[in-house]
Amino acid sequence: MFEAIEALPPDPILGLSAAYKKDTNPNKVDLGVGVYKDESGNCPVMTAVKKAEFKKCGEEDSKAYIAQAGPESYISHTRELLLGNAHPVLREGRVSCVLAPGGSGSLRLAAEFINNNAPGSKIYVSNPTWANHVPLLSSSGLQLEQYPYYDYASHSLDFDAMTSSLATAKKGDLVLLHGCCHNPCGADLSHAQWQIMTDMALAQGFTPFIDVAYQGLGDGLDEDAYGMRLMAEKLPELIICSSYSKNFGLYRDRVGSVTIIAENSETCAAVGTQVVSTARQMYSVPPAHGAFLVAAILGDEELTKEWNDELTEMRDRINGLRRMLVAKLTEIGVEKDFSFIQNEKGLFSFLGLSREQVESLIKDYSIYLVGSSRINVAGINNSNIDYLAESIAKVL
Repeated sequence: MFEAIEALPPDPILGLSAAYKKDTNPNKVDLGVGVYKDESGNCPVMTAVKKAEFKKCGEEDSKAYIAQAGPESYISHTRELLLGNAHPVLREGRVSCVLAPGGSGSLRLAAEFINNNAPGSKIYVSNPTWANHVPLLSSSGLQLEQYPYYDYASHSLDFDAMTSSLATAKKGDLVLLHGCCHNPCGADLSHAQWQIMTDMALAQGFTPFIDVAYQGLGDGLDEDAYGMRLMAEKLPELIICSSYSKNFGLYRDRVGSVTIIAENSETCAAVGTQVVSTARQMYSVPPAHGAFLVAAILGDEELTKEWNDELTEMRDRINGLRRMLVAKLTEIGVEKDFSFIQNEKGLFSFLGLSREQVESLIKDYSIYLVGSSRINVAGINNSNIDYLAESIAKVL
């Protein structure tokens, strides 16, 4: 059975991480894998998470299965974090939410749910987008079509090309949008552009499919939720796939959710049963630990404040690193304009370098980044920024 199976090459991003670990250059810099890193280069456990874990350890008296949809406290807090406490769709009973195993699990669960109920549906995906969107969504049976999003020449969102392409989307189609902190380019929709996309969805009938993996790491928890809250208010249907990997640092605990807004409460209830049924076919019941931690933190005023304060520090550090890198490149006399980096949001930006320049950074300077020149900004710190800027100047 297995004799004809061929080995696959390492994942391009995870392979970078492995190469970085083997590199003996003391000046090496890891800008590849998309996790938040502190000034020491560590991916820290948030203080509020540690406190919640300690409390949970003392209280937990069973490891029995949890409800298939997830703990009610987790579901309630997730809906409110995404949509706000007073959003009209919450009062109207139009929101169904299901715990999923991480952001990837939420995307796959939503895709399987759609394909089970509307086989072969088309989903429009931005070019560029997170690399794993394509295999996650297409292998569920959805039909993928790309729409232009980023202009590599101007290092900015090409909204005219985006809307022109999406003019063909119709009722029954899905349009994948990044809720904030676009991965991999960091260029987000403005408030006015979110309004235009909402108007298009309303007029054409397509259903937005929003991926929210970085809420709170752009401008703030509420600010980063502007687009999805607007769409939730104006549209009859909306799908939101969210993750707590980045904003709670729960990468390995795999905590995410599928949140679906339906036209009325009756349809919403039916949708909830179908999503849970789909989950049952895939993995039966979700993991509990990370969900309990999220619920414990968001259900405790002091822990919520501590978590939000630490998230604010993370966000401010990332935005400060963006400004610092641009200033450092300017200071050492680089003529290329990198100012776009400080205008983008979240962990990622493109440097706008050629494939050959990226290969030189890796081979000659031990600076590890994706071939598209996408960097994880959080991999920069005070001890490596001079070397990074000088190395970029040299390959230019």
